[in-house]
Amino acid sequence: MAMANLDKGEIMDQMKQQIAVANAQELLNQMTQKCFKKCVNKPGTSLDSSEQKCISMCMDRFMDSWNLISRTYGQRLQREQSKF
Repeated sequence: MAMANLDKGEIMDQMKQQIAVANAQELLNQMTQKCFKKCVNKPGTSLDSSEQKCISMCMDRFMDSWNLISRTYGQRLQREQSKF
């Protein structure tokens, strides 16, 4: 069994990487759904310039918001951990 040769730290690192990939996929999926719903009123074979601009701005705002929330959550976790 391949896992028998891995130490606990390596297994944890692999799990963290898999979780990070899953989180990134979920973020991309949510962003795509929300921005498409907000910006594309009549789906067709291509996006017009206003739809492209809306999607670009929506994705930028979504990522900015996600980064802010992520940083704030990380800081909160650090504060909570330092109490112990």
